Amino acid sequence: MRVVFLGTPEFAVPALESLLGHGCDIPAVFAQPDRPAGRGRKVRPGPVKSLAESRGLALHQPEKIRSEENREVFERLRPDYIVSAAYGQILPGWLLASARRHALNIHASLLPRYRGAAPVAWSILNGDRVSGVTLMVMEEALDAGPILLQREVPIGLETTTGELTRTLAREGAELLVETLVRLERGDLRPVPQDEALATWAPRLTKDMAPVSWDESALVVHNRIRALDPWPGARTLFCGEPLLLWRSLPGEMTGFAGAEPGRLLSVSERGMRVQCGGGSVLELVEVQRPGKGRVSGREFVSGARVRPGDVVFH
Repeated sequence: MRVVFLGTPEFAVPALESLLGHGCDIPAVFAQPDRPAGRGRKVRPGPVKSLAESRGLALHQPEKIRSEENREVFERLRPDYIVSAAYGQILPGWLLASARRHALNIHASLLPRYRGAAPVAWSILNGDRVSGVTLMVMEEALDAGPILLQREVPIGLETTTGELTRTLAREGAELLVETLVRLERGDLRPVPQDEALATWAPRLTKDMAPVSWDESALVVHNRIRALDPWPGARTLFCGEPLLLWRSLPGEMTGFAGAEPGRLLSVSERGMRVQCGGGSVLELVEVQRPGKGRVSGREFVSGARVRPGDVVFH
């Protein structure tokens, strides 16, 4: 089975590993060009590039996939399948048509819900308790192609975007092999998506980082875990920026009429903060920009504040 693979980040690595483990012939791997990353903004190879190079696979990193040069490459390769997993560019129709059988995509949601760039984060932001992964036949319209297989994955109350992404990557890799096996057997047929049920998951932005303490503890909690690892939820603590990484909606209730953002108490795990509607959020792990992550309790022990102060804004 001859497969051309397109993918860039860590999410795509298990899929490529599964194809190799299944004995597929991979004549080419396409990944995004290397970009500056991290605090030092150093140019580093992406995860898929690193895997491809370690396995001696032919690697292509075009700035734009829509070019005559790439068109000639795909026409020459004529793979049985094209597999895309978080590649990072919309694929043109001529590329999809170059596959002898199908062009497939691994999407980290239960389509037609959460089409777009950030399905995992939006499922957590919205407080969903179930997510999943979809194997679909690609069309030119974004994430709109017919569905081949899906697998549900539960979302825990403390699960972050980073954690769920890793889980869905593993599940998607397993589902990819199952999909290919069944397509080769001829017992799998694409099912069109119900357009009436389609929702969108646009790319995250830094503007989404600030939390509002007027919202309920659960809403703030969902934002904190949805924005981990990027861009990170933020607040102001005594006027200074503070990143929020781990939290728990409190079992206790706050004080009736108390102002949101008030520090109520300090527990073994962290700081209990008044939120909207009388709810309470426990901040378990926080970070000052440029510093390391610390527990909420450790952080507040070095601050000149006391329970009852309104310190979060």
